[in-house]
Amino acid sequence: MPIAMLVCVALVLGTILIHYEVLRLASEHVHDLPIAPRLRIIPVVIAAFIGHTLEVWLYGLAYWALTAVSTLGTIAGTGTLGVEDFVYFSAVTYTSLGFGDLVPTGHLRLVAGVEGLNGLILIGWSASFTYLAMERYWPLHRKTTRKRHARPPVKSAAELH
Repeated sequence: MPIAMLVCVALVLGTILIHYEVLRLASEHVHDLPIAPRLRIIPVVIAAFIGHTLEVWLYGLAYWALTAVSTLGTIAGTGTLGVEDFVYFSAVTYTSLGFGDLVPTGHLRLVAGVEGLNGLILIGWSASFTYLAMERYWPLHRKTTRKRHARPPVKSAAELH
């Protein structure tokens, strides 16, 4: 059990660092993109998605390595599992979907439980980050929209003659 706990701590720290760096890079560079403010939310969401994908792969590769070299447990399912099956298991665990077709055994149950909690926290972090980005870019959108739809100034009677 102590090894599983250390693995959990390492994976949580690793995913936090990945998430922090991905969101930091997005925060620093999205504002400089030469695109309309309304489109800047797309790279923000893509960056968050990339971060989550890397984190799912980190857990998936950890499950694969742990089942290959340790006695912490395995992922029970149908047939022989390949790397893609461990990544799939990680994705449904990280997102808390939990289809149930693959099930952790032994101490890997602790790792899977921590992954679910870790995923929940990091998905919430991404939602918060996306909301803050929207708050930042929506006022810019309103300014550009007003400029496009602004009425021409009304001419005075003297200017008309």
